[in-house]
Amino acid sequence: MRTGAAGGVAAKYLARKDSEVVGLVGAGAQARTQLAALLSIYRELEEVRVWSRTATTREAYIDEMKPDCPNVAKMVAVESAEDAVKDADIVVTTTPSRKPIVLNDWVGKGTHFNCIGADAPGKQELDPAILTRAKIIVDDWEQASHSGEINVPLSKKIITRQNIWGNIGEVVAQAKPARTSIDEITIFTSTGLAVQDAATAELAYKRALTKRIGRFVDIV
Repeated sequence: MRTGAAGGVAAKYLARKDSEVVGLVGAGAQARTQLAALLSIYRELEEVRVWSRTATTREAYIDEMKPDCPNVAKMVAVESAEDAVKDADIVVTTTPSRKPIVLNDWVGKGTHFNCIGADAPGKQELDPAILTRAKIIVDDWEQASHSGEINVPLSKKIITRQNIWGNIGEVVAQAKPARTSIDEITIFTSTGLAVQDAATAELAYKRALTKRIGRFVDIV
């Protein structure tokens, strides 16, 4: 849930305000919380396209999520990653792929990407050519450079640190501009931060106190 929330924050600042179509590349647990977070930002979506390697996974995702997403006008399983990505306003990638799934030719102006799946060295989901066209925002440079979506293009010198616009904290704090035009392609590469865990733990703790559940444990 905290990773989904990070994607929601990124979309709030980086995606177009009129976004209506979401493409999901990957349909596992992360795709569920990513969509929930996007709906908390946009309230209503015209279409959500779902792709994963197997039709069974795609259909199971829709069967589970559709009843909880009444504000999505249309939720559809698609046969290819290209079908999910083309003409989408927001694309969320949540696969463990070690080679690009999303190709440069599919990506039009104004698209925002939440790249969640690349969380270890050698993992990547986007064609590196997309990164050369985009404003790239990381959650943490050190982590992202070794294990985020940028790690392979960096190691191959397709991009450099100069291609990285900044981190999401700088954008939220308005130290650096977020999206500056409707045509801009934006990419958020998420690796996960300890501060997110701490914030989530505090929320859980306060809710437990309010509901009078759980127990206190002395740790010596």
